[in-house]
Amino acid sequence: MVYDYIIIGTGVAGLNAARLIPKDKKVLVLCKKSPWNCNTFWAQGGVATAVDKDDIEPHIKDTLTAGVNQNSKEAVRVLSENSRACIDDLINAGLQFDLDDNGELAFTKEAAHSRNRILHADGDATGRMVHLFLLSTCDHEIRTNVVVNDLLIEDDICYGVQFFTNEIDQEIVYAHNTIIASGGVGSIYKYHTNSTAIAGEIQGLCVEKGLKLKDMEMMQFHPTVVKGTHFARKPLLSEALRGEGAYIVDENDRRFLFDYHKDGELAPRDVVSRSIFDYHKKTNSSIYLSFDKFEKNFFKKRFPNIYSNLKDLGFELPFEKVPISPAFHYAMGGVETDINAKVLGMKNLYAVGEVACNGIHGANRLASNSLLEGIVFSKIAVELSLKEEFKIDETKYTKDIKKYTRNKEIDKEIKNSLRKLMWDNAAIVRDRDSLKITLEKIDKFLEENVGRLLYLRLLTAKSILKAAIERQVSIGAHFIKE
Repeated sequence: MVYDYIIIGTGVAGLNAARLIPKDKKVLVLCKKSPWNCNTFWAQGGVATAVDKDDIEPHIKDTLTAGVNQNSKEAVRVLSENSRACIDDLINAGLQFDLDDNGELAFTKEAAHSRNRILHADGDATGRMVHLFLLSTCDHEIRTNVVVNDLLIEDDICYGVQFFTNEIDQEIVYAHNTIIASGGVGSIYKYHTNSTAIAGEIQGLCVEKGLKLKDMEMMQFHPTVVKGTHFARKPLLSEALRGEGAYIVDENDRRFLFDYHKDGELAPRDVVSRSIFDYHKKTNSSIYLSFDKFEKNFFKKRFPNIYSNLKDLGFELPFEKVPISPAFHYAMGGVETDINAKVLGMKNLYAVGEVACNGIHGANRLASNSLLEGIVFSKIAVELSLKEEFKIDETKYTKDIKKYTRNKEIDKEIKNSLRKLMWDNAAIVRDRDSLKITLEKIDKFLEENVGRLLYLRLLTAKSILKAAIERQVSIGAHFIKE
């Protein structure tokens, strides 16, 4: 049997694509763990949108400014011009965003936006609410706990995928169209805000297949995650907190960020992260997020989930300061696509969401543009695929289909070494010599007899390191120490 569509991933991009594919199409959605093990589910911030036609140009300008004008202007324009219609489509389908006292959409502001244009759902649980809504609309088959280990590509056609169904067994599925929506690379770094399912194997798989990756040096580090927890995925303290009045201080209550940028806490994320990193290194001072400008009832209503989660960790907000540090958050780079979300050089392979790179984010992502990107470009991908009606003939796939070993005993030690190496050498502040030494170590790991998933993860890490070495000038999220 040949499916009409295979969708890899159950975040906002994958599930919105599934929602928009007609119900009479045969669709298979592949999910690495459970559907909520994705970055969308954990997204506390909101969804940006041009509020109206007059806001399109300012939204474009803000996006380009945050991206240090390294963005694709065409992609940014497509994002902004389609934003409000896509948001209205979701609202009309039943998604409920937060309203103000007049019953109108409650637009809020976040760092580097020139006006209020961020929508939230359930206060600080926008990603979760979007995710649960999209999951409730998915009438197509979803298979959980399956991990893609190969793309069946020949003559610029993707015939389908192979995936692990458990530690040993593998299956092959064919499809006329394949949509990659597998997310970013979080688990490559020691400290991150991502779902633990997000490990960048698909990016490595694309490297292996000769598909282009773009802007892989552009990795974003969120400045405010809770410090001191024992798990790798660090609890995020949304940028919206700073947009509403939270501010960053050292252990003497000094707001040191103004030493680095006139906008202080509301400077672009890369500036805030780098400033915290630098200040801590110079002073060895602990860094905190302070909430003392908030009134308690307002805080509990606006940020109910952060309030509850931090209470579970022993903090009474907004009365206590919370220790923070930066952590890996978002990959601006990914599988290179054209303006229609099609993977470059391919006839029926699409990439949407964080796994993709069409140049929207440039050198730095503007806050809350990521959920919007997944919504807008999943729609564009589906519309183009329906228009083109590409059909494969699976009998024309002539390549040998390999069987892989998912994990090997050697993997765990190398995986831990990889995460530490990437955090120490390819994170907030980089040094060219350290990058080169790290690349040599990754190449040695690749010579080892590792499992398939670690092998693909190593290829992704290598692509980040190579791109960082090649980009010799600091710009945006890529900061090279001279």
